[in-house]
Amino acid sequence: MSQLDTATAARSGKGHRDENFPVASHLIHPRHRGAILAFYNFVRAGDDVADHADLTSECKLALLDRLADALTGAGPSDPEAEPLKRELAARGLPPRHALELLDAFRMDARKNRTANWDELIHYCRYSAMPVGRFVLDVHGEDPARVWPASDAICAALQIINHLQDCGKDYADLDRVYLPQDALDRHGATVAMLGAPQASPPLRAVIAELAQRCLDLLEEGAVLPDLIDDLRLSLEIAAIHRLAVVLAKGLTTRDPLSEKVHHGKAAFALTALGGVAATLARRPFRGRIVRGAAQGIRS
Repeated sequence: MSQLDTATAARSGKGHRDENFPVASHLIHPRHRGAILAFYNFVRAGDDVADHADLTSECKLALLDRLADALTGAGPSDPEAEPLKRELAARGLPPRHALELLDAFRMDARKNRTANWDELIHYCRYSAMPVGRFVLDVHGEDPARVWPASDAICAALQIINHLQDCGKDYADLDRVYLPQDALDRHGATVAMLGAPQASPPLRAVIAELAQRCLDLLEEGAVLPDLIDDLRLSLEIAAIHRLAVVLAKGLTTRDPLSEKVHHGKAAFALTALGGVAATLARRPFRGRIVRGAAQGIRS
């Protein structure tokens, strides 16, 4: 066997502390952190397979299928799947969300260009929305009430990551998530992603997509107030506030030549701002939830 015959061998070494947004921070109750981290580690293993520069598309798909079979019990066990498999069994949860993430990684293994916004959102439906849904399910939140707002936030987070990493994705993987029709609309080309600085047409594309992320974040802004679990509500509020700041930055900054990520101090202050605002609204939560419920029924 070659050394890349397992998902473990393809791991990049990246962990949850290396992500652009918090993953199971200490705001989350300890009884839920293990399940969320097991989910993250399983998903990270699949993502590392999809992003591995030395694996063929066929090999990536085979390794992803093995991960899926290990999680569902249809194939041999895998050390990347066992912790999540145990957590799901203990909580009586299905593997649906994790399997959908693997579907997104299969998309990555098969194609490296995106035609339009709808295609990008379809990708986010599998690459991002299941993450939020899983975390909400672990906390026992009502899917009908919270999934739509969560889906909007998760799609925005995914696209913000794409925008921040657009140069690196192109250079390392020849992968472009920026929709081709947006590039065409502004007179930009894929090759511009290889330059040390973004050209004005490419900057216009990035700004347009960042604004669409802000629209998604506005759509999902009510989510912290809809969540019963206070600690999860505060975690999501912090993430939402961080995402808004990043998306606003991407409307004016160049991710090819400028650092868009938060520094540690700015990260903490921004997150605390989101937490404080949500705590201030908490006494009025009942009214907000009733309004959201009426919106769902209508």
